[in-house]
Amino acid sequence: MTVQSPSPIVQVLPETAPFSDEQRSWLNGFFAGLLSLDNAGVTALSPAENAAVLAEAEDGAPWHDPSLEMTERIKLAEGRPLPRKLYAAMAQQDCGQCGYACESYSAAIASGAESRLNLCAPGGKETLRQVKALMEEPAAAAASAPIDPAPAAEPGPKGRCRENPALATFLSRRKLNGEGSEKETWHVEFDLSECGLDYVVGDAFGILAQNDARLADAVIALLGARPDAEIGGKPLREKLMEDCALGPAPDALFQLISYVTGGETRAKARRLAAGEDPDGDLDRLDVLGALHKFSQARLSAEAFVEALDPLQPRLYSISSSHNATPGRISLTVDAVRYKVGSRPRWGVASTFLAERVRPGDKVPIYVQRAHGFGLPADPATPVIMCGPGTGVAPFRAFLHERQATRAPGRNWLFFGHQRRACDFFYEDELQAMKDAGFLSNLTLAWSRDGEKIYVQDRMRERGSELWSWLEQGAHFYVCGDAKRMARDVERALVDVVVTHGGRSAEDAIAYVAALRKAGRYQADVY
Repeated sequence: MTVQSPSPIVQVLPETAPFSDEQRSWLNGFFAGLLSLDNAGVTALSPAENAAVLAEAEDGAPWHDPSLEMTERIKLAEGRPLPRKLYAAMAQQDCGQCGYACESYSAAIASGAESRLNLCAPGGKETLRQVKALMEEPAAAAASAPIDPAPAAEPGPKGRCRENPALATFLSRRKLNGEGSEKETWHVEFDLSECGLDYVVGDAFGILAQNDARLADAVIALLGARPDAEIGGKPLREKLMEDCALGPAPDALFQLISYVTGGETRAKARRLAAGEDPDGDLDRLDVLGALHKFSQARLSAEAFVEALDPLQPRLYSISSSHNATPGRISLTVDAVRYKVGSRPRWGVASTFLAERVRPGDKVPIYVQRAHGFGLPADPATPVIMCGPGTGVAPFRAFLHERQATRAPGRNWLFFGHQRRACDFFYEDELQAMKDAGFLSNLTLAWSRDGEKIYVQDRMRERGSELWSWLEQGAHFYVCGDAKRMARDVERALVDVVVTHGGRSAEDAIAYVAALRKAGRYQADVY
């Protein structure tokens, strides 16, 4: 009998996960067995069992849809092993902010290789609560203990992971909106020449931003503490600006408040810590709001800081090409500003980039390799890109890359925003690409210029040509809001296949699913 060598183990962990090659190899092997993804394990089953496992490996995550609510995702994962339940609890965006993809982060938690449960930034408190609940189930303790403990994690290469950032020099910002816009969007540039980092289009750029000093000062004032009080080797003010998340108040803060208060106040704090909303004001309870609400609580600075979540990096799609502008990197960033009640709120990283960082400042950053989002290997392949608003960022990078490398493939960009007069980002360069024939199609949609037109409407209008491009092997890309825009674009694509491909609705859905499986339909969503 001929003995065949085992098939290669599926690479579950991304290259940027903070492990050495030896550790990554060990963990990939463990996770592959855990998730039934190792082909050698599959072929040992009976034909019927083998078919079932292959179906699980190919389509075993029906919850992997960021538009689904948590309750729906958890219900779909009922009866599955712990890693799959944890997977369903994630935000399903594969954004990489945690240093993993959703599936490999879940597997790392389940195996005990990753002890940090709060790394899913898009999932926030909802994901953290669900993960904690799953890990507290009776079967979780046994399931999360590996037979052989994984080697201790080591930081990844400098500038290639969140645990080991490099320093880049902030160069400039310029506003992309014209007068009359309701938005505030910035083109931001960094110099990478000193840190020596490169990147490929489709990658993301991690920023370790600081909280606004005004917010830190307001928190310190309510806490009744001294700004220079030393906490963890840093003055309290510096600690709050650099290390602590001051967004939604964490459950641990409400728990702490319940320990130092009594009566009805304690009961409310306990209910908030359990995820309830006794006074209907949970949406206003960021850290500062919680201190306002429970102003009678006397918290020590040390205990208060200990109860806060760590400040997480923010990831942005890269809007430049290393081949076109070596040593430089650019982002396209919406500054997040809004009010809750009478209080202004600011996005941490977006307003850091829009107003607080100064040219010449050194900023801790890292490059996050893309998880299945990038240009086709064959430069002659046509590409269709759908990126309204700041979703145009990676597609500006794609176009600059294909222009710099003289890729012969055709390019089609769908771009939309509110008003053409003030919200047409990169109009001059996109129009120049169109005039030169490099950008074959530039299809625009404006939602506030009279009739509301969105990119998905333009897709249906241009459906015949869109179908022709797909049948000629084009790759389709979408970047933007996961719960609304990206979902609407996918539905429009299904409609195009039905109308112009002559398929039934069921077959059209299968056609789009096949595009996705083949890597010809890729999404960068947030």
